[in-house]
Amino acid sequence: MKFLRTIILIVGLLALMGTSLAQRGRDGNLDLLYWQAVSILNPYLSGGTKDIYGSSIVLEPLARYAPDGSFVPFLAAEIPTVENGGIAEDLTSITWKLRDDVVWSDGTPFTAADVVFTGEYCMNDEAGCTARNFFNDIESIEALDDHTVHITFSVPKPFPYSAFVSAESPILQRAQFADCIGVRAQACSAQNFGPIGTGPFVVRDFRPNDVVTYEANELFREADKPAFQTVTLKGGGDAASAARAVLETGEADWAWNLQVDPVVLAQMEAAGIGQLTSSFGTSVERILVNFTNVDASLGNDRGEYMDGNNPHPILADLRVRQALSMAIDREILVEIGYGPTGTTTCNIIPAPEIYASSANDDCLMQDVEGANALLDEAGWERGADGVRVKDGRRFSLLYQTSTNAVRQDFQALIKEWWEELGVEVELRNIDAGVFFGNDPSSPDTYGKFWADVQMFTSSAAGTDVEAYANRWTCGEISGRQNQWLGNNQHRWCESEYDALSDQLAQTVDIDERAELIKAMNDMLVQDVAVMPLVHRADVSARANSLMGTQKQSWDSELWNIADWYRGQ
Repeated sequence: MKFLRTIILIVGLLALMGTSLAQRGRDGNLDLLYWQAVSILNPYLSGGTKDIYGSSIVLEPLARYAPDGSFVPFLAAEIPTVENGGIAEDLTSITWKLRDDVVWSDGTPFTAADVVFTGEYCMNDEAGCTARNFFNDIESIEALDDHTVHITFSVPKPFPYSAFVSAESPILQRAQFADCIGVRAQACSAQNFGPIGTGPFVVRDFRPNDVVTYEANELFREADKPAFQTVTLKGGGDAASAARAVLETGEADWAWNLQVDPVVLAQMEAAGIGQLTSSFGTSVERILVNFTNVDASLGNDRGEYMDGNNPHPILADLRVRQALSMAIDREILVEIGYGPTGTTTCNIIPAPEIYASSANDDCLMQDVEGANALLDEAGWERGADGVRVKDGRRFSLLYQTSTNAVRQDFQALIKEWWEELGVEVELRNIDAGVFFGNDPSSPDTYGKFWADVQMFTSSAAGTDVEAYANRWTCGEISGRQNQWLGNNQHRWCESEYDALSDQLAQTVDIDERAELIKAMNDMLVQDVAVMPLVHRADVSARANSLMGTQKQSWDSELWNIADWYRGQ
């Protein structure tokens, strides 16, 4: 009997331990370092990756992308297909069945009405919604019942999974954002800084451009998740200090976007406290060319497209843009900035492989002599001080980017190469939280782009790049009318490109889609609207004790944070 009682006691203790291990919040606090501080927690009002990822801890879409590029249902019960009846055979509609076990963190039910509202919110032309291109060709969004949403397209859509898919297009609570439609969107600070969500965490405290504190959502649909009770997402500092905090000192659990000298990163990782984790997607470090005049004397017309009637006084000439690109040695940039986590590219859409064009590889060879000849041909003559002049105007450029050691190294090198052409270059770097922020009153955001050229990285959501390619359409031009939140920050506009975009939206065959995407890529690159520099991996670092992470590049890297936990 004594032996039996002992066995029962042991079994009971093990069961109790198992219950304990399965408790929500059992692992205390999770420390995330995002050296580009979060500015807002509404991804529809910011194109900054930091803001999209910070929001993804709270707000969820109907579906996300997994690391292999496949779809994972989140608020949807399943992924609609033609086979299961969720997509019409003529591809003109998609029907989403929603989970019936989801509530908002305030306890109210999540319903189809919230999905319909989110579509109305982003599709309002006065809102300046950064994900507006995710809703292209949508004719209507209807709630058939509380758990069914029907989306009708104006044309057949071979890829109907843009709206409400990925961290860039999550669902907002209708009750919370009802008074934030259109021009009122920006003014809704309480909503934008503290959205009610369905995700594993809720916002407890938010200090914009500094730190976000999250707490476990006690109403999250999985009773034993998340494992962490709180999450602290700290911003500021720089990429190197963030990497050091995880890899060398153990002060943090996760550090994002480690744009750090690869030799330095390897030395840090050798400490054995944490490890680097990376993935390749479509991230390309690029230089954007401004196609508008940003002279301050223009007042309200500064940087406005004005139907093409406000051209840049220097960069409107294709030969000038070509010369600037030809002078860049991309191999050196990869070597000093990324090492094995980067590769040279002449494409703005370098992946997936089926979309990668081979028509632009001449950019891989630096040609300073040829660049100088082009500028001579364009009528830019060297003055006594070596700076080129044309019609009394000095060839002078303001080159801006965010504050980051690798980017400042790039700026210094590119300035030297451009000076070899007789170009006067002023360098400017801006705090990343401000540069990638959403404040329409700030003169320093990348969306406002009040410089001649600027440099940063951007990428597509998911493996189908249709919505990403649409960023360069005329309708996406950034300006006052959309709170400077349009995705086409350099105000490049070509009707032929828009026509290709329209054709892509209706093309079903994957090979034909690939050819259209290549053609769009080639038009952007060959017109030097953008200068691709490096196809870079997305690199983060995690503490050795942090488990369950699944780093990826097709969606938020925090996409499965509900599954993260502390190992032994």
